[in-house]
Amino acid sequence: MSALIVIDVQNDFCPGGALAVPEGDQIVSGINALMAEAEAVVLTQDWHPADHSSFASQHDGQDPYAMIEMPYGPQVLWPDHCVIGSKGAAFHADLITDRAEMVIRKGFRPAIDSYSAFFENDHETPTGLEGYLRTRGITQLTMAGLATDFCVAYSAIDAAKLGFDVTVKLDLCRAIDLNGSLETAKADMLKAGVILA
Repeated sequence: MSALIVIDVQNDFCPGGALAVPEGDQIVSGINALMAEAEAVVLTQDWHPADHSSFASQHDGQDPYAMIEMPYGPQVLWPDHCVIGSKGAAFHADLITDRAEMVIRKGFRPAIDSYSAFFENDHETPTGLEGYLRTRGITQLTMAGLATDFCVAYSAIDAAKLGFDVTVKLDLCRAIDLNGSLETAKADMLKAGVILA
């Protein structure tokens, strides 16, 4: 059985949002079409408390997109985004969410960020998605969403490491591309055995 995992198609990652991904809104209609054909659909949602440790605003003298070292490893500092209950954290208005059987919220622990749909950034704390997919008998995953080089790539690589067959629909993703992060993410996904379509 297969599932479509739709990653973080939220207002803050679309044009006009706090952490806008260029053309982030242009993938919505294609994702809706893919959802209509999918056997199972899971949505992920970035879901941060207002004082999240990955926000540059929580670190004196640090600007957004700076890198710092956290107990779990390197961390990009982001503009405040996808704050719990905010308009920015809501799914894009045109995304047809009714097809989703599950919504995985991630990044709600204040001290640790979470790019992947499967694990927090310590690569140990699970979100529960793996267990859900296994109990449903799902072995094949297709991923689409935002952003290619962060949450999509981390999710795809983790899924491949867990033994799922993973395809990323690059035409239904958009990237932030910080200092060449898109090419690095593509190479890392291919190395992990992810199919880029």
